Amino acid sequence: MDPKHDAALKTHFLALVSVQALHSLEEYVFQLWTSFPPATFLTGLVSSNLEVGFLVINVSLVLFGLACYWWPIRKGWSSAVALAWLWVVIEAINGIGHPVWAVLQRGYTPGLLTALILLPLSLLLARRLMAPDERNVETT
Repeated sequence: MDPKHDAALKTHFLALVSVQALHSLEEYVFQLWTSFPPATFLTGLVSSNLEVGFLVINVSLVLFGLACYWWPIRKGWSSAVALAWLWVVIEAINGIGHPVWAVLQRGYTPGLLTALILLPLSLLLARRLMAPDERNVETT
């Protein structure tokens, strides 16, 4: 896998970060920090105003994703693959955790709709990361 020359990797990664931005927006609109204890705890670590803490965490996450895309992923740095795998793990957890939480709550929970997009996108990126580098495959 050569991230420098892998357009599909770049496209899949940017799609994942873009959907994360929508996911954060969905969670914000429906105030995740008021109903999900881990979110309440994490936002409280950042600010006593949970809404502000939520915004700081989520804006930082999306900006980190865009920075990962703009430099390591797009330019094919050696850290690109490790960062892409980090995003696969984060978004797979989101994509699995939200539906499980919704089932346990027996209804919609903030972030559920976009989580259903994050899971397949994270799996698509994982598949791309595991694909052999076509430039190194011999053809007969």
